[in-house]
Amino acid sequence: MSAACFAQEGCDVVGVDVSQAKVDMVNAGRSTIVEEGIGELVAAMRASGRLRATTDVHEAVRATAVSLIAVGTPSRTNGSIDLRYIERVCEQIGEALRDKAERHTVVVRSTIMPGTIDSVVIPALERTSGKKAGVDFGVCSNPEFLREGTSIKDFYDPPFTLIGAHDPKDAEPVAALYAGLKAPVHVTAVRVAEMIKYVCNCFHGLKIGFANEVGNVCKALGIDSHEVMRLVCEDRKLNISPAYLKPGFAFGGSCLPKDLRALTYQARTLDVDTPIMTSILESNRRQIDRAFHMVMAAGSRRVGVLGLAFKAGTDDLRESPMVSLIEMLLGKGVQVAIYDPYVRSANLIGANREYIEREIPHIWSLMRASTAEVLADAETVVVGNSASEFREIGALLDGQPVIDLARAFGARTSEGEKYQGICW
Repeated sequence: MSAACFAQEGCDVVGVDVSQAKVDMVNAGRSTIVEEGIGELVAAMRASGRLRATTDVHEAVRATAVSLIAVGTPSRTNGSIDLRYIERVCEQIGEALRDKAERHTVVVRSTIMPGTIDSVVIPALERTSGKKAGVDFGVCSNPEFLREGTSIKDFYDPPFTLIGAHDPKDAEPVAALYAGLKAPVHVTAVRVAEMIKYVCNCFHGLKIGFANEVGNVCKALGIDSHEVMRLVCEDRKLNISPAYLKPGFAFGGSCLPKDLRALTYQARTLDVDTPIMTSILESNRRQIDRAFHMVMAAGSRRVGVLGLAFKAGTDDLRESPMVSLIEMLLGKGVQVAIYDPYVRSANLIGANREYIEREIPHIWSLMRASTAEVLADAETVVVGNSASEFREIGALLDGQPVIDLARAFGARTSEGEKYQGICW
C-alpha cells in the first residue's frame, strides 16, 4: 500500500518481496491486499510506470536512493520479537551497497524494539557492505502508523511523520518522501522513534481495555456507557490531551485516589472485574517505592526534601505521595528536613488541616523556613514538585546528589550519582 502511495506522490518505486506471486500481481497492476481504493491505486500507478516489483534486492537498491524495510517482526512464544527477517534483508541490502557508489539511505519501517537499529540493523549493513553507517550510507527509523482497512487514508492524513536519525542530514531524503503531506515532520533520536510505535500501540490497547471496563460497570448500573465515554471525550483539556501524560512521580490529592477506590469498590459489589482500574493504585504505590529505593541507594542519613504538596502551587497534603515517601524514610531512621513555599501551618484550613492533624501531625517538626536551610544539612536532596524556586538550587548545592521526582530542571536527564530523574 505504501509503495502505491509513494508512487502517487511522484516517486519511482520498486517493491521487493520474496513471493514471486506477489511480485507478479503488482506487475500486473493488481493489489496484494484487500482494501477499498487500493486496487485502483495500484493499477493506476503501475500504468503510470512509477511502480513495479521484483524479487531481486540488488536490482532494487541499484535503481533507488532509499530502501524502506517493512518486513514482519512476529512474536516468539516468550513475547520477544523475531528479528531474523530484519537481519536477513539488511544483509541483502548491505551486499547490494558493496558495489554501489552513490550514497544510499536505509529506512526501517518495521516495528522494532529500541536499540535494534544499533545492535542488529547497522552491524548487518556494515558487515555485508564493508562500508560505514553515517559515512557511506544513512540509516533511519520511520515507523508507520497505518491501520488495516484505512491505510490509504492514514497515509495521507497522519498525525505526524516521525524520523529517527543519528545525524539529521540522514533524515533529509526520508523527509523528502513526505513533502506532499501536510502533517508535521519530527526528526528525533533513533531510539525515541523505535519506542514510539510500541508506546502508541500499548496506549491504544489500554484505552480499549479501560473503555471496556467502564462499559461493564455502566451496564451493571444500568447506565449508557457510550454516552458516558462520549462526554469523557468531550474534555480536550484534561481527558483527551497531553495532560497527565508526562512521566514523573506518583499522583495524590483529594480526588484521584479516593475516586479510584470508590469506583473499583462499587465494581466489586456488582461482581464486575476491573483489573486495569484496580491496578492503577498499585502502579502508583510502586512509583513511591521506586523513589524510596533511589533515596536509600544514595546511602545518606540526612535527606533534604523540596516540595511536600502533591503538586506545586497548592498546600494540599491529602494523600500526597511525598508524605508517604517521607514516612517510609523516617521508618528507616533517615533524618528528613522539608521546605515547601506553599505549605504553612498557619494558613491551613478545612479538610486539609483536619487530615494533617489526624494523620501526620509530626510533619511540622520537619519543616524548615527556606531552601537554603534544607540544603545546609542535607547529604542528598529530593525535589518533590516543580515549584519555580527549586529550579535555581544549583548555586546552593555543595556537591550533594539530587533526586528529581518532578523534572524540575527541564530536559536534564540522569547523570550518574550527581543527578537522577525518577524516570528520565
